[in-house]
Amino acid sequence: MPTITLDGVVKNYGADTNAVDRLDLTIEDGDFMCLLGPSGCGKTTTVRMIAGLENITDGSIAIGDAVVDEPKAGRFVPPEKRDIGLVFQSYALWPHLTVGDNVEYGLKLRKVAKAERADRVSKMTEKLGIAPYVGRYPAQLSGGQQQRVALARMLAVNPQLMLLDEPLSNLDSRLRLEMRAELKRIHDEFKATVVFVTHDQWEAMTLATRVAVMNQGVLQQVGSPMDIYDRPKNRFVANFLGVPPMNFIEMGAGSPQAGFVSEFLASRVDRIEAVGSVGVRPEALSVEQTDPDRPSGPLVLPGRVESVMPTGGSWTVETAIGDQRVYATTLQRGALRNGDRIELVADPGAVHVFDIDEQRVEINSDH
Repeated sequence: MPTITLDGVVKNYGADTNAVDRLDLTIEDGDFMCLLGPSGCGKTTTVRMIAGLENITDGSIAIGDAVVDEPKAGRFVPPEKRDIGLVFQSYALWPHLTVGDNVEYGLKLRKVAKAERADRVSKMTEKLGIAPYVGRYPAQLSGGQQQRVALARMLAVNPQLMLLDEPLSNLDSRLRLEMRAELKRIHDEFKATVVFVTHDQWEAMTLATRVAVMNQGVLQQVGSPMDIYDRPKNRFVANFLGVPPMNFIEMGAGSPQAGFVSEFLASRVDRIEAVGSVGVRPEALSVEQTDPDRPSGPLVLPGRVESVMPTGGSWTVETAIGDQRVYATTLQRGALRNGDRIELVADPGAVHVFDIDEQRVEINSDH
């Protein structure tokens, strides 16, 4: 699959603000790119523009060396000529056609020979575990089976690019887990380029080779899942990824917790007055007994245990530090009780600093 390049892409529906605003994004051959963000951030619009279902307002979209949409140059390649496979949240299966006929439908439109159509349908339904259902109709299938039919129909035409718009959102949690594994296997086996739209951070983290985080039509950060998780570019990205979400301590408020953080940052940033907030993920905080002889180096937040909540394989510890609640996760509950005085300790490398404009600030974590 050639590289897909979105250069300064804008989409405006006549409102004061753009649905997608000056989007620069490159999707490499073989990428499993997840477009991640809250509802209304522009991710579905972006996929529809790549597919040719939406005309862009400005900028250009190129697939390889061929520009497929550029309003200023009067260029537009229709969807059927872009060699793209689409699967949407609704699956869009023909209710009056059997599973086999649904999978075969795209091949008929492309006027593929009958023998080859039958061979491709047989292979795709076998690979996706729906061969026993080829004579059934969509209404006779479960949600997960319908999802596999939609995928088989797309894969049967051997598309260069697969666009998936929240295809798992209608499934229950167990089926979602199974289909995530199935999509990962399909990507590995077919070596296809995939663009996957989701608001579910765990889908993005577990499926993607790269993630593009969007908010209000603006691209916030692009990188591997762990790059974005470990080094968020701004506070929005830091807050959007993570369950429980990142703890934030606001600076400049004169609170006890801000005082502890100020001491930690004193020799680690050039201008502490420019720091707007500091974030630490719950899993990066270890819950320890108060130790007056603890060596300097890590961030230490003294507090009081408010509650210890089981979450299955771990516990979430709610701690009061001044007037703020800070959360830590631990695999070992130990003897923690409500009211215990403890210290939350974080290694310097796990502390995320953001300026007053909510952009990342690098600190000297080796001090």
